[in-house]
Amino acid sequence: MITVHHLENSRSQRILWLLEELDVPYELKIYKRDPKTRLAPPELKQIHPLGKSPVIEDDGEVIAESGAIIEYLAETYGKNAETDLAHLLPRAGSKAHRQCRFWMHYAEGSLMNWLVMKLVFATIPTQPMPFFVRPVAKGISTAVIGKLIDPNLNTALDFMEDHLSKSHWFAGDDLTIADFQMSFAVDAALSRTKKTYPHLLNFKKRMEARPAYKRALKKGGPTLADFQAAK
Repeated sequence: MITVHHLENSRSQRILWLLEELDVPYELKIYKRDPKTRLAPPELKQIHPLGKSPVIEDDGEVIAESGAIIEYLAETYGKNAETDLAHLLPRAGSKAHRQCRFWMHYAEGSLMNWLVMKLVFATIPTQPMPFFVRPVAKGISTAVIGKLIDPNLNTALDFMEDHLSKSHWFAGDDLTIADFQMSFAVDAALSRTKKTYPHLLNFKKRMEARPAYKRALKKGGPTLADFQAAK
């Protein structure tokens, strides 16, 4: 049986969603973040040297990184999937396959970098420091967010919104592994902006309406506590 090492309030929620969609049995081990640092506990390093989540164990193999895990699960357990899961892995060489590959890389390679940076800089002024340093820290954080992070995030959100105005799912008409990979990034991005993006919101609503997503959320808990707390 697959074992999922799941860190609370993290991206590993999308792994649970995929497993629930595929109806694959799994054992869930939930790890709590350090209440002060919000970092993963050292116990995760006993599973994988990087000490990060998600990590799965299956048939004696340890697999890390969300994208690699999603591809492994789809290739191993999703080949014969039916109904709207039949196109999790688009046909090689097709337009859907190229789109799927792009969004699989874009989620972590581009978008999440800006989201994590905003989370870090938004929380810097709240950290313990001498009172006379706090205004300086706040000024630097505000400048970096306003001049560097937010412009890039706005570009990313506009880009995704435009894409979804012409595409039902990220790779086309059908649900693919790209939608699982992008799920957390879209959720986090929407939580960090005051602008309205109707097509991204519709994607989020379609995702959250799926019974498998609801089951995953019930088992794994909320995903965006840190991002929402840093607003």
